[in-house]
Amino acid sequence: MNLDEILAIRAIPAGGVFLSVTRRCPLTCAHCSTNSLITSEEHPADLFLRFADTFTAADHPGLLLLTGGEALLPALVEGVIERCHRAGTPVGLISGLYFARQPTIPSTLRRSIDAVDHFTASLDVYHERQIPRSDVFRVLQELLDAGKDLSIQIAGLEEDQPYIDGVVADIDRTFEGRVPFLVTQVHPVGRAREWVQEEPIPVSPVARPQPCAEAAWPVVTFDGTVVACSNQTIVDGPAPPHLRLGHTSVDDWPTVRDRMLQRTLPRAIRLWGPEYIAERYGTDGARCDGYCETCFQLSDHPEVAAGLEPALARESIDFVQQQVIAMAQGALVSMYGHKSMERRRLARTLV
Repeated sequence: MNLDEILAIRAIPAGGVFLSVTRRCPLTCAHCSTNSLITSEEHPADLFLRFADTFTAADHPGLLLLTGGEALLPALVEGVIERCHRAGTPVGLISGLYFARQPTIPSTLRRSIDAVDHFTASLDVYHERQIPRSDVFRVLQELLDAGKDLSIQIAGLEEDQPYIDGVVADIDRTFEGRVPFLVTQVHPVGRAREWVQEEPIPVSPVARPQPCAEAAWPVVTFDGTVVACSNQTIVDGPAPPHLRLGHTSVDDWPTVRDRMLQRTLPRAIRLWGPEYIAERYGTDGARCDGYCETCFQLSDHPEVAAGLEPALARESIDFVQQQVIAMAQGALVSMYGHKSMERRRLARTLV
């Protein structure tokens, strides 16, 4: 499965699912959004295996992305992949390549890597303080030679641009354009909260529709809670009621998917964004200072959901949703291209 296919499905509501299988990680990267350590929590494998068991040939996600922490640490990874493939769900996995300093890939990890349909490596100035770029490239070359679909995810700040430009050039030179990459922005979450500062975004006096891409896929969090948003604040929990979809100990994939697609507020957030619906359908105080901040407190304003229900029942809403999906897919895919280093450099990943 190549990166173009992943970006296309990423915009489809409930087109896939994130599975955060552990918060543990052997690395201590300064930008880690989950503040992961090797001693961080890891919950029972059954929470994740049971959920994957509910995928069927007739009803399954179009893609499952394994994340962490370090997604290759838990022994359950092969079991999750086997269950997904049995139902017809392809699997992607992102790794910090903590093992790359070893001369060969450990056999247990190699089996998991061989089994996934797309493998993404994190490579940035924060990872390179612990894992040399040459070791990462050696591992990726080995996997590329074996026919694995690969991509690289680079994280950085504006001041990291010279580093990012150098990494981009090195990737193109080393792999001759065969390994695509995405660049993502470091935000003040997790460990980066201690040192990253962002300029506040001015609040517009009039809210305009701004669909939320982070509300496209359900996310199974580290303890099995399922949420309707990939924002790390929501993943860390507790999620507000309108963004909590259930728990893998009791809920199956069809239930999670239906809640994601049918519940009023997640649907409206995907279509118009939280600020627009809060201003148009809420009373005083429903819209506050900030896009995500407004979303987080929508459960406190039941009048918003009540006002949205007739709007979402209109016959035209399916057409509106398809247009939003098409725009999101176009924005993702157009920013990424094998032949344009600049366009690839400007791409922003949502995973």
